[in-house]
Amino acid sequence: MTGKKNWKVTALLILGSLFIFFPLYLTITIAFKTPQEMSGNLLALPESWSISNFITAIEMTNFFRALGNSVFVTVITVVLVLLTHSLVAYAIARNMHKKFYKFLYFYFISAMFIPFPIIMLPIVQQTSMWGMDNLIGLAFLNVVMQLAFNVFVYVGFLKSIPMQLEEAAIIDGATTWQVFWKIIFPIMKPMHATVAILTALFAWNDFMLPLVILSDSSQYTLPLVQYAFQGQFSTDYNLAFSSYLMAMLPMIIIYIFAQKWIIGGVMRGSLK
Repeated sequence: MTGKKNWKVTALLILGSLFIFFPLYLTITIAFKTPQEMSGNLLALPESWSISNFITAIEMTNFFRALGNSVFVTVITVVLVLLTHSLVAYAIARNMHKKFYKFLYFYFISAMFIPFPIIMLPIVQQTSMWGMDNLIGLAFLNVVMQLAFNVFVYVGFLKSIPMQLEEAAIIDGATTWQVFWKIIFPIMKPMHATVAILTALFAWNDFMLPLVILSDSSQYTLPLVQYAFQGQFSTDYNLAFSSYLMAMLPMIIIYIFAQKWIIGGVMRGSLK
């Protein structure tokens, strides 16, 4: 029986890998092919691995400006998330026995079940009224959008940290503020890594929020540039796919090397 189960698991893993790597294979090969090669075997490797498609895509889409915008929004979002969400979660986790904080916890968690289209129009109106329809406003909105999930995993992790550490520090004269920043915040490094990576993936790949918030094309992030590129060069698959590959490559590399922290951190935060 064990052998049959192992065989089924292996088959499912192979099938899942094919579903992931086949589109990636097509993206890479098409990005390096010439338009003439597209008329032949689509699955064949390029005859010559030329980077001319990438150079053309960079020039036509002002790729590096969009890259800079995405990096700016992602970095600001991650920094603010780590500093604020961990603090909110700490206040909730250490006061969960009080009704107000318990209500606050479930209030934040309930936001995970609200579809974005429901709140899309109010967000657009408010950001326009407050002059936040720019990259700074987008970064702040990303912080708010990730609050529910991050509080959920942070609170789960904080419950596993012994209270005796904080009590000993308080006896030695430390304030609550000092206890958090000097003791609790460093202990949460594994969860910080998980939250930072997941937040970076969200901020980097998000399309809907920048689409409805940003009106100035000079502030477009990479997903918006890819969308505009697709509309303008929808029939030139070589240029389109080379642009897509450049946009997703940084996050693919980060995820490959950081996936163990993502999975491990989510499990620790949700089960403890």
